[in-house]
Amino acid sequence: MADRVDAIEEEKAQASVQQYDNVDFSNKVLIENAKAATAAEHSLTFIQAIKTYKRAAIWSILISTTVIMEGYDVTLLGSFFGYPEFQKKYGYWTENAGWQVDATWMSNLNVIAAVGNIIGAMLNGYLTTKYGHRVVLIGSLILLSGFIFIVFFAQSIEILFVGTLFCNIPWGVFATSGPSYAAEVAPLALRGYLTAYVNLCWCIGQFISAGVLKGLVDVPNQWSYKIPFAIQWVWPVPLAIFAYLAPESPWVLVRAGKLEEAKKSLMRLSEPSHDVDYDAQIALMVHTNRLEKEERKGVSYYDAFRGTNRRRTEIACMAFLSQITNGGALCYSGSFFFQQTGIDASTSYAISLGGTGIAFLGTVISWFYLSKWGRRTIWFTGFSFLVVILLLIGILATIPNQTKSLAWAQSLLTIVWLGAYSMSVGPIVYTIVAEIGSTRMRTQTVVLARSTYYIGNIICGGFIQPRLLSPTFWDAKGKTAWFWFVLAFWTNVWGYFRLPETKDRTFEEMDIMFQKGISARKFADYQIDVDEEFSR
Repeated sequence: MADRVDAIEEEKAQASVQQYDNVDFSNKVLIENAKAATAAEHSLTFIQAIKTYKRAAIWSILISTTVIMEGYDVTLLGSFFGYPEFQKKYGYWTENAGWQVDATWMSNLNVIAAVGNIIGAMLNGYLTTKYGHRVVLIGSLILLSGFIFIVFFAQSIEILFVGTLFCNIPWGVFATSGPSYAAEVAPLALRGYLTAYVNLCWCIGQFISAGVLKGLVDVPNQWSYKIPFAIQWVWPVPLAIFAYLAPESPWVLVRAGKLEEAKKSLMRLSEPSHDVDYDAQIALMVHTNRLEKEERKGVSYYDAFRGTNRRRTEIACMAFLSQITNGGALCYSGSFFFQQTGIDASTSYAISLGGTGIAFLGTVISWFYLSKWGRRTIWFTGFSFLVVILLLIGILATIPNQTKSLAWAQSLLTIVWLGAYSMSVGPIVYTIVAEIGSTRMRTQTVVLARSTYYIGNIICGGFIQPRLLSPTFWDAKGKTAWFWFVLAFWTNVWGYFRLPETKDRTFEEMDIMFQKGISARKFADYQIDVDEEFSR
């Protein structure tokens, strides 16, 4: 009898959302339910959202945890360039600077890592549309488990080069899946926190990497750099289990026309006992999807540069690129930069460890004002601080007759930069990029934005920064900050004129404002006539 009742209830649930299948964009029932869901989104407080959608928060956190692996690896490879045993294995002896990895190979490794990331990100944008987030993540984790063998057993820098390429393909998937999934499963009240958490995962990965490197820097054999590589095998199995058990994004299912499955996913992401109107939520998703299809029917990368998507893609790409043009390649060079200013290897890695700890705390601190201040305000204020810090480093490095005190001042300013970055630009960029794309093009927008970041990293982190810092090349030391100051200054100017405020806006409301061409500086105060806009 109980089974029959459950079957009847499931039939009712399916019938209630099937009414939206193939209905006209102006269908009255669809519009009224979409309006009800929009009102519910705006009325939901943070505490209410946590109570009702704690499952969504937990699943989002678990899926975003894959980004820890990328944060770990990026810090790992960059820090190895100043690692004594790594330098002996893959470098050569110089009279003036001892063992050094060739600047060209430093560039090559940075470049090929970014190329792998771009390949992975682009594949993710294509595959997620067809198979969803979960399947793509599981497949990527399985591949990564095999690719790690290449870097672990690499006997030459050429083999390390190949292994770096393959390992970074899955990491490109992780970096773009986390923000997209978080934005799509979280209610409006939690969206900023869960997308910003992706940056915290990045910081956690860096912190683990810095701690491992500090602990092994004085080990006088190959295990000083092999153990950090081997630690990467810890992650794939538990993360694959999480991905398998996680509910698929309801937005992915709605775009695929699977409305019943989307409703079941919503039920797994919330507490049914809290009287959530799932029909209204599905109606809002369907209505938003239809609104975007009215403008552009496609979901290809080409469509990201058509209509209002062009502006949204620009914002997302520039937001992620700002994590490069803000001087991150210098300040995240960490231990290698410290060594070039005259600080010994062990102390350099200790400073780097402290810096990653500060980055972690900074991201947590940002959560306290994330819901109070807008995305635009946090980004612009934080970025302005970064510009000033780079200017100070450049001035200190230009003083004639460099002393130990000046070297320490420059190194510590990079730590201050890390703190300011992690409290503002670092976490808020993930929120901006995850929110700014249309719902139909979200994964593609994140992928293109992250790929822009990787291309910027190829140019700046792969070619320019290693040559600026390397004692066997330009040997600019702290004067490198002048180059980054100029890039950061002009990026800040872009942000003032082009970065809109997305705080407290549903995806449909953002669609409306972009279609109306509202100026970035007017987004925060723009008033939407809900009745007029939903009925047009």
